[in-house]
Amino acid sequence: MSASLSASVSAPPQAPTQADLLAFVRRTAADAELITSLPLDPEGRTWMRLEGPGGSEAWLIGWPPGTGTGWHDHADSCGAFVTASGELKENSLAARLPSDGWKTLELTEGVDRERRLPAGTGRSFGQHHVHEVLNESPDRHAVSVHAYYPPLPQIRRYSRTGQVLRLEQVERPEDWS
Repeated sequence: MSASLSASVSAPPQAPTQADLLAFVRRTAADAELITSLPLDPEGRTWMRLEGPGGSEAWLIGWPPGTGTGWHDHADSCGAFVTASGELKENSLAARLPSDGWKTLELTEGVDRERRLPAGTGRSFGQHHVHEVLNESPDRHAVSVHAYYPPLPQIRRYSRTGQVLRLEQVERPEDWS
């Protein structure tokens, strides 16, 4: 009896790694039909929920000229994103910040990183990765594909003045409905 029972019980699915998420967003960004199906708004970002690998949360996002996310992190989720069309810029911090218990931090010199992400390029990142993503084009939309695992438990939003980073807001999934 135990042999038949163990044969019918399957192992839980393995959580996707950063590499799995990056492979998924790269494949998805190469799907020209999907990318062009996203309605683009001249004023604000648009998005479409996608089926990500292994229970991850995934999104197709349209970025009008001059738009961005502001400084934020994805809490305990790791993630990946790829620019499918246009070009995005990512500003990030090359420092692990404390996850809780602070409202204002003074950043040390040399923690800033900047990446230009033209179509077909992207990156993955670990937990508590603080960044902002921007479409700096004055006249062209950008479209990108994003995936996060575990699905986003929260997003922490920050303001930044010089080297001072300030926690402004914590958003949870129920805030996004």
